[in-house]
Amino acid sequence: MINRRNFIKTTTLAGVGLGLTSYAMAGNSGAQGKRVGIIGLDTSHSIAFTKALNGADAGRQFKGYKVVAAYPKGSLDIQSSVDRIEGYTEQIQTYGVEIVGSVDELLTKVDVVLLETNDGRRHLEQALPVLKAGKRMFIDKPMAASLADAMAIFEASRHYGVPTFSASSLRYIKGMDDVKSGAAGKVLGAEAYSPCKTEPSHPDFFWYGIHGVETLFTAMGVGCQTVVRITTEDTDVAVGTWKDGRIGSFRGLRAGKGDYGGTIFGEKSIVKLGSYNGYNPLLEDIIHFFETGEVPVQPAETLEILAFMEAADLSKKKGGIPVSVEAVVKKAEKESKKAIRF
Repeated sequence: MINRRNFIKTTTLAGVGLGLTSYAMAGNSGAQGKRVGIIGLDTSHSIAFTKALNGADAGRQFKGYKVVAAYPKGSLDIQSSVDRIEGYTEQIQTYGVEIVGSVDELLTKVDVVLLETNDGRRHLEQALPVLKAGKRMFIDKPMAASLADAMAIFEASRHYGVPTFSASSLRYIKGMDDVKSGAAGKVLGAEAYSPCKTEPSHPDFFWYGIHGVETLFTAMGVGCQTVVRITTEDTDVAVGTWKDGRIGSFRGLRAGKGDYGGTIFGEKSIVKLGSYNGYNPLLEDIIHFFETGEVPVQPAETLEILAFMEAADLSKKKGGIPVSVEAVVKKAEKESKKAIRF
């Protein structure tokens, strides 16, 4: 299991650019073909990725990978997601995709997997057989509906020696390339915003606010120590304080115009982010990962994003007081030990 000491250690390593070396090396074995399988046809992402890969105009950057099979389920009790399955199942078949009756059947027909189920509560259950089968896998947002489940997935990834990663396409928002290249100098702080619709089955930010939170962490990196959240019916503001004194904030929008963006405060310049850059930048990274086993987002960063969101939820429940990220991690560690057994 992931323990608090290892989580903090790997977070520190990722922060200085070393990442999880042993984890990355686990990707030296894996993909032996270009057949992609999809789990979950309850999200438009499944169709968008299939259209990009299987369309007649599929770009060379996708290296010939094609979606060949899909398992539709998917959410079981989130009605807005369940209602999409039939239509998306029909639509994806127009791209030559075979519909199968189980995850196990899917794994006999594909080399790599896109786990697209909209319901993060099902991700641990559906990810385990994929990892056990030795298939590299991308897990769409949210990686899980809890930090504990995400820890368990990464533990299974290490146990089976099969890399996996999760990311939002808002990590690739326009303007972020300049920030990551260092054009603005050291990032001294950041503000990010996105729509923040909620779903009762998930912690508030996990359902949709994760897009803006991931934008924030893409700019700031890891090292957040405390989170405080202010919430009203229409708006959320979560402010994190990083261990080096930097401050980053996420604004979740539930009224007025919904959009994605942010402001990055650098030593050399202030960068305005936006707008949404589409799915292709993320899909290119996914295909590179399928080819090489090299994860573009380290587990430590993904776990800290989820810890930030859980800390924000706890701050809301406690009336807006600061919550320790480390304390959230420690609690999730205990829960993760109950979530998986090998």
